[in-house]
Amino acid sequence: MAPRRPRARALALIAAAMSASAFAQDSDDDLAKAAQNPVAAMISVPFQLNTNFGTGPLDKTQNLLNIQPVVPFDVNADWNLITRTILPVLWQPASVPGEGSTFGLGDTQVSAILSPKAAVNGWIWGVGLIAQVPTHTSDALGNSRWGLGPTGVLLHTDKESPWVFGALVNNVWSVSGSSTDPKINQFTLQPFVNYNLPGGLYLASSPLITSNWEAASGQKWTVPMGGGVGKIFRVGKLPINAQIGAYYNVVRPDYAPSWTLRLQAQLLLPK
Repeated sequence: MAPRRPRARALALIAAAMSASAFAQDSDDDLAKAAQNPVAAMISVPFQLNTNFGTGPLDKTQNLLNIQPVVPFDVNADWNLITRTILPVLWQPASVPGEGSTFGLGDTQVSAILSPKAAVNGWIWGVGLIAQVPTHTSDALGNSRWGLGPTGVLLHTDKESPWVFGALVNNVWSVSGSSTDPKINQFTLQPFVNYNLPGGLYLASSPLITSNWEAASGQKWTVPMGGGVGKIFRVGKLPINAQIGAYYNVVRPDYAPSWTLRLQAQLLLPK
């Protein structure tokens, strides 16, 4: 058995070298555009921290860390299936004096989008399903109902143009679970606009517009406005997409945060 160990080590070193070489072959400009494409055929793991200021009746600060692995699968020569999981980790502030804060997991969302591999005149689209799973570790951090609904994406990207723009959209309805928790009927629209500069640097705006259709009139919509800047950099051969942005909620329900500071580090694993 001993002779196999050097061979196994050699194969592992060759595989690592090939992987590093693959990372090196992708330019920072190409990686920036791929990172801005929600249905790119590239594994990525974003860690997105949203610090929400002015949350709740006590005007406290909430922190929400979204861990969002994206894994594509080849369906055939023409189609990809892009899976995206959003696992939220929350630091929820007190809502009444004397109450402590709550830390834990929120409810997980898993989506799968079927998208053609070839763009048409720079346009790419995809459709699929999104599911919400009650994974919260505290009643204050989620809803015990399961949710399901449609999701889709439309974007435009062109190698010759600095612009990447489009939108992600979904609506989740409760389908089963607790009869005591509120019904889920949640709409999400995330338009995005990116302007790419040389060297993997880019300007970006990606507000998260939501509507809770079950809420009372005047309490349904959250509409942020803002933007930020991003940059591709590398740790060794591993490319990372770093981004910082700020968003002010021009429309919001009572006790929703007034504005958000968003920090993101996205690990990129191109083929």
